[in-house]
Amino acid sequence: MLRSNFEEGTTRWAVRRAQWKALGISGDDLLKPKIAVINSSSSLSSCYGHLDETSRIVQEAITAAGGLAFEVRTTAPSDFVTSAGREARYLMPTRDLIVNEIEVMVEGAQLDGIVCLSSCDKTTPAHLMALGRLNLPSLVVIGGYQDHGRCAGAPVDIDDVYESVGAVAAGRMTVAELGEMADNAITGPGVCAGLGTANSMHMIAEAMGMAMPGSAPILAASPRMYELAAAAGRRVVDLVRDDVRARDVITPASIDNALRVVIAVGGSINSLRHITAIAAEAELNLDVVARMSELQHEVPLLAQVRPNGGHRVPDLERAGGCAAVLTQLSGVIDHDAPSVAGGTIGDHLLDAERIDATVVLPIGAPARPRGGLAVVQGNLAPLGALVKLAAVRDDQQRFEGPARVFESETAAMAEVRAGTVRAGDVLVLRGMGPVGGPGTVFAAGLVAALVGARLSAHVAVVTDGELSGLNSGMTVGQVMPEAAEGGPLAVVRDGDRIAIDLAALSVSVDLSDDELDARLRAWSPESIAPAPRGWLGMYRTLVSSLYRGAVLVGEPAWKAPRS
Repeated sequence: MLRSNFEEGTTRWAVRRAQWKALGISGDDLLKPKIAVINSSSSLSSCYGHLDETSRIVQEAITAAGGLAFEVRTTAPSDFVTSAGREARYLMPTRDLIVNEIEVMVEGAQLDGIVCLSSCDKTTPAHLMALGRLNLPSLVVIGGYQDHGRCAGAPVDIDDVYESVGAVAAGRMTVAELGEMADNAITGPGVCAGLGTANSMHMIAEAMGMAMPGSAPILAASPRMYELAAAAGRRVVDLVRDDVRARDVITPASIDNALRVVIAVGGSINSLRHITAIAAEAELNLDVVARMSELQHEVPLLAQVRPNGGHRVPDLERAGGCAAVLTQLSGVIDHDAPSVAGGTIGDHLLDAERIDATVVLPIGAPARPRGGLAVVQGNLAPLGALVKLAAVRDDQQRFEGPARVFESETAAMAEVRAGTVRAGDVLVLRGMGPVGGPGTVFAAGLVAALVGARLSAHVAVVTDGELSGLNSGMTVGQVMPEAAEGGPLAVVRDGDRIAIDLAALSVSVDLSDDELDARLRAWSPESIAPAPRGWLGMYRTLVSSLYRGAVLVGEPAWKAPRS
């Protein structure tokens, strides 16, 4: 009995029948499994330029398999478009906005299954979070990466554009040259062509078993992508009939496999907060940060894809993608974790001869003995922080210098443009986490500008704000607790010496316990800037801590100061 088939003669049966008959839906179709096709699409961004066609293909496949498809639209954030307002404070909150939009539309209509079309950075985690929360038969379709172009005879992509802003600020590139690069960087729809947050989350979806095998990474709007989209449309109808639900697939084992893959490829720093949020929405009793801290010692770096090395995402796809990484990790992954495609993850591993082992290396001969993403801890980050080890050179594993504290990325960028950032500085960007923003501030632009200004090898960045998976250099992100929660980052002063030791996986400020405690006792939440009226203000009131994935469930991280 489908939950969508209401008792005949009831009010909700009659009024819904009237609505759907007016849309041309037949009486026979009204009895079929009703599937939501979540199309987080927008004409604001090239990330989504192919999703309407993808939606059409998925809907047709659902129909052919005996289901009834309904397209549901949601907010569609783009990290390079929706970041323009309020220093990108809207980006993280859109993730949770999408989760709630899906709940409202699917639960309100009492639909039977879900297919999510996942593209840009926030949509994939939002979709997986929603599927974990609603626990219906469901899966995601990976939207794929954009093709890159050429400029002045050389390959160019959005990562090059991003970093070249710093080159303009340093006087090494003209605005016209940057404009020409921007005009040629993207030649098709899909997400950024580097191993940033979007491609990392696409691989995580497959590693978790929530996408069809072979889905990530994949060229957007390619025949293979559309074939997998159609396969997903057919498969979701089977999932409904067999009553295979999201929480049958999103398990502690699947979370572990996702963590192993993102460590092995040096995925985005932002991945951990999203995996934590997915586990929270699926009501798994897991300390995901602690689990990451354990697994990072088991998994070496198996691939070096931009910005971590010379290979590009198309090379990773050609080499076998996520399936190849899982295969090379065969000795440490959980083979029994289920897959929405049927069977287990172990059933969908590749034959060794199908893997290009020059791109995805064997675990016995890794690119580096340590994985590409790690949790670091110390008195500056008692609950941990994240470093993308794969994007830090081997000769830059330790950094120590005086803090230069900024309360906004704009202020820090102004110092880069003015040429006052010096070798040896540790740039501290704080008050930029989910509570402090409110909504995480995009500190990634500063890091990219430092690369373009040829400063990234000579300075370090420590922040509780959001970074891009395309960032490189000595960058410590997602500092927990964030400054606005009264974490130690809140009381760092200009000139305090900060040490980052990647061999020891530590980040600390050179203060005695007594002095640090005294500063923290003197700190007050009244120092947090007021939240703007509207969605961001509501977000601050509801959001939980970064350690818990910054989800909008459970105990909020922030308490209003007493009047």
